[in-house]
Amino acid sequence: MKRNVIVGQSGGPTSAINSSLAGVYTTAKERGAKKVYGMRHGIQGLLNGDYIDLGEQIKNDLDVELLRRTPAAFLGSCRFKLPEIHEDREVYDKIFEILNELDIEAFIYIGGNDSMDTIKKLSDYGLLTGSDIKFVGCPKTIDNDLALTDHTPGYGSAAKYIGTSIKEVIRDAASQEYPRGIATVVEVMGRDAGWLTGAGVLAEGEDCDGPDALYLPEVPFDIDAFLKKVKKELDKKGYTVVAVSEGIRTKDGQYVCEMGSEHAFVDAFGHKQLTGTANYLCAYLAEKIGCKTRSIELSTLQRAASHLASRIDILEAARIGGASIKAADEGSTGVMVVFERESDDPYQCHTAVKDVHKIANEERLVPRKWINKEGTYVTDEFKTYVKPLIQGDVWPVMVGGIPRHLYMK
Repeated sequence: MKRNVIVGQSGGPTSAINSSLAGVYTTAKERGAKKVYGMRHGIQGLLNGDYIDLGEQIKNDLDVELLRRTPAAFLGSCRFKLPEIHEDREVYDKIFEILNELDIEAFIYIGGNDSMDTIKKLSDYGLLTGSDIKFVGCPKTIDNDLALTDHTPGYGSAAKYIGTSIKEVIRDAASQEYPRGIATVVEVMGRDAGWLTGAGVLAEGEDCDGPDALYLPEVPFDIDAFLKKVKKELDKKGYTVVAVSEGIRTKDGQYVCEMGSEHAFVDAFGHKQLTGTANYLCAYLAEKIGCKTRSIELSTLQRAASHLASRIDILEAARIGGASIKAADEGSTGVMVVFERESDDPYQCHTAVKDVHKIANEERLVPRKWINKEGTYVTDEFKTYVKPLIQGDVWPVMVGGIPRHLYMK
């Protein structure tokens, strides 16, 4: 590389997103980039002229290692939707003016579906105006719902946390006794795709039967069947633990979380804020059965738990960050780097480059054949898919008994 690189982070943070940032930074420097700039709060920050020289924050190999083990978005994230090119060319003119002033050769954006929409629009405008800047998407999302890639960095660590947490919740529930039993509902992130909730199957093992049910948004939710299932488990053993996606909907399309209240907040991409699914279901069970209930919303914990990160996930995140720089350096633009799986056992995966126009605004759901006929659990195919992604551990750098993170100086 002969000029400079700029990188940003967008969307929901993960345990692995900073490992991708580390991969971008180290590979860009190895390939000769003069400077690596970081956008503060993504494309929105860039429009406000808010960017830094990453070389002033990452001084040595220890900083790189701390960055890889630090959760959340080191550069700060955003949820900013670029207008269509024909609607507001001035926004694009401003962005490209800044990029040209910084002598940018490659623009790397680490994020999910909405971030790939940004890469698509910027690369289209670059081609339209004859710019030689390369725009490359680096995938990130715990939702694991990006098209054309086997999986996304961040998912493996979140899946490991979910499987572990549900197993611990099961152990807790089994140790208690109540006159009419106790029903625990664990709410997991996932608006339209149930990859995270499906990871609850990882609680299964010789020492644990796993959750009694997993409800994914790919299958319409039947509240009457849910009630019958809970009653059956309470009668059989006095407790039940089920996991539900925040985005489960009834067959008429209504979100379960909206059955108990109205939700007004909608982000820039038109996404409703979904929360309260487990609370509603627990209130419903308490009313219908009279049992003790416990609602658990994993919320931010499932994406910020770097102390339980998957080694495979952290290593692959850095690898795909480096591959994003490599793609740009070799002339690719308007693309996203993806993972393509070669085998499950032994697990082998390689990176490839795909047209971002075939990824942006598309959604990859859990295949229906990976969910049982009743829509209450995942199949062995799902287990075979997810297990390699959670292997290995990455211990935080501990100082005074608490993890040490890299922070913005």
